[in-house]
Amino acid sequence: MASVFSFHAPSWFFPAMSKLPKEHQFIDLSDYGRPIATRIARSLKDTSLTPIDVTIGFIVSGLIGIFCMLNHFYWAAAFFLVFKSILDAADGELARMKNSPSHTGRYLDSIADILLNFLIFVAIWHLCDGNLALSLLAFMGLQLQGTLYNYYYVILRNRHKGDTTSRVFENGAPKALRGEKQKNVDTLFAIYTLFYGFFDRIIYHLDRHAIHGKHMPKWFMTCLSTFGLGFQLLVIGLFLALGYKTYIVPFFLGYTLLVFVFIGFRKLINL
Repeated sequence: MASVFSFHAPSWFFPAMSKLPKEHQFIDLSDYGRPIATRIARSLKDTSLTPIDVTIGFIVSGLIGIFCMLNHFYWAAAFFLVFKSILDAADGELARMKNSPSHTGRYLDSIADILLNFLIFVAIWHLCDGNLALSLLAFMGLQLQGTLYNYYYVILRNRHKGDTTSRVFENGAPKALRGEKQKNVDTLFAIYTLFYGFFDRIIYHLDRHAIHGKHMPKWFMTCLSTFGLGFQLLVIGLFLALGYKTYIVPFFLGYTLLVFVFIGFRKLINL
C-alpha cells in the first residue's frame, strides 16, 4: 500500500487551544499537564534550548521513571512518568512559540513514546514476575487505545475546520522543513511507519467509515480521551504508587475491550 495511516498526532504542530474551534472543544482528560507545559515552554522561549532538547528531556524523564520502577521507588516512578507527559506537551508548545515546526521532532516524539511504553511494560513484567505474553498484549492494547483516540480526534479536527496539519493518510515522507535534512525526515518517517502502521491499520479496518460520520459528542470525546497517553501514564503511576502494580496488565487488557464499545457507539450515533 502506498498510503500510510497517520492517526498519531504529536504535539509539534498543534496549538493547545486551537486544535478545534471553541464551540467544538471538549475536556481532554489526557492533556492535564498542558498548563504546566505551557509555562515551561514560555520559560524556555528566549533560551537556546530547542523543542528537540525538550523531547530528549521527556525521554530522560521516562527512563528515570522506569529506573525508579525497577528499584521499587514507586512514588518517584509515578512522578517521572507524569513529568514525562508534561514535557511531551511542552516540546510542541515550545515549537509553536519559537515558530519552529519540525517533521524530525514530530516523528522523534512518537517513536520515543512507543519505545518508552514498551519498556514500561517490560519493566512491569519483570517487577510482577508475570506472563511476558500478557504484558506484551497489554502494551499492544495501550497502543490500540491511543490509536483510536488519535484517529477520531484527527477526523474531528478536519471536519470542523480545526487543525489540519495531521492527515488521516500520508503518502510517503513529508518534505523537510527549513532547518532539517530530508534524509533525517525520511529515516524517522520509515521508523514511525514501522512502529505505528500495524496499530493504525487495525483501527482503520475496525472503523473505516468513521471519516464519513457526522457527529461525535463532546462527552464522547472526553470519555475517549482516557485512551490518551497522558491519562494512561497517570493510571500506571497511580497503580504503582498505591501498591497495585500487579493489576496494571489486567487493567489495560480489560480496558482495551472498550475500543469495541467506543467504535460500536460511534457507529450507532452515525447511522
